[in-house]
Amino acid sequence: MAVGNGNDRSVAAQTLIDNPEFLRTLVERTVQAILETEMSAHLGAERYEREAGRTGYRNGTKPRTLVTRVGALQLAVPQDRDGTFSTELFARYQRSEQALVSTLLEMYLQGVSTRKVAAITEELCGVSFSKSQVSALTSRLDADLLAWRSRPLTETTYPYLTVDARYEHVRIDGRVVSQGVLIVAGVRGDGQREILTIAVADTESEASYLSLFQALKERGLRGVDLVTSDDHAGLRSAIARCFQGASWQRCQVHVSRNLLSTVSQRRRRELADDLRGIFAASTRTQATAAAQAAADRWRPTHSALATRLEEDLEDALTCLSFPAEHRRRIRTTNGVERLNQELKRRTRVVRIFPHKASLLRLVTALAMEQSDEWVSGRRYLDMTLAAITVPTELPVTHLAAAAD
Repeated sequence: MAVGNGNDRSVAAQTLIDNPEFLRTLVERTVQAILETEMSAHLGAERYEREAGRTGYRNGTKPRTLVTRVGALQLAVPQDRDGTFSTELFARYQRSEQALVSTLLEMYLQGVSTRKVAAITEELCGVSFSKSQVSALTSRLDADLLAWRSRPLTETTYPYLTVDARYEHVRIDGRVVSQGVLIVAGVRGDGQREILTIAVADTESEASYLSLFQALKERGLRGVDLVTSDDHAGLRSAIARCFQGASWQRCQVHVSRNLLSTVSQRRRRELADDLRGIFAASTRTQATAAAQAAADRWRPTHSALATRLEEDLEDALTCLSFPAEHRRRIRTTNGVERLNQELKRRTRVVRIFPHKASLLRLVTALAMEQSDEWVSGRRYLDMTLAAITVPTELPVTHLAAAAD
């Protein structure tokens, strides 16, 4: 028997390189032959044979695409009348497909846009995945993400809550609109942090926050002593209705930004120093005195600012009624700032989400990741200090009244 030399093999290899379709067709025919052989073995008879020992009958074929390294194979999978035929070939394919889907999901969660994911999979797999197909694949996350957002919160108390929101563009009814990503984080009774939930909603509506908080309470949220947030009217109303008996801390960073915007750039450092002095006070009396002194200095040139310093800082000083060791971390919403930064990094490559479900899917996955890091990381606060009696001072309606 003659054996081909090296030159013959080189010519054959070059033929495959120049005509990759030839290899795909060859593999497709081979796989189709395997399927036919498996069906014959399953039935105990070849096609058109009338053997006495046959166990069933063929019932046409079903089209199936198998993605391989040489391209997409278009196969006709044999069917039997009883519907009992299966092939190990597609069991192996399912495992490969799952690996591909897992890779797509990881790319998506790392901030790669669906357009780029589609281009990469086409280059690697030799088959085109549209943006809509990639989105459909990523929807496989939804069951796990819903389970996380619905998990019970009954194992511990949550003395401190932080509520914050960021905004993303979503396409709804053919229009691009801004939607709020609502985040609720908590410090547990053991001092660890945890993200309790995340939602996509219209933040201008009090009903959105009411629904969010009621769902948390239905999951078992309890023991809330303080809620920190910005000064949103609907949010404040929802907090008052859902967490009766809890205190509200207005984020000091938001307060400072709002006040600094009322003066010229030239004088902002001066006002910032005044605000730092107020918020660094160790007691309400000291904070009130510092606010009154600052108001007196600003009144000749900025009367409206002076009035706000006297009357609008009360809710930003609530943290002074809690342990001094906790105040730095409960006086602002900065505790979720890192998550917001990560959300921004991942969502900016998308720019406009095709629908609310796609936005919720991505931000929930990121929140799960961040929450796991928090729960398994270092203790955020020493909650044994919460039992320490904090020196109390009579609450005042306005800072000016306290100064009198």
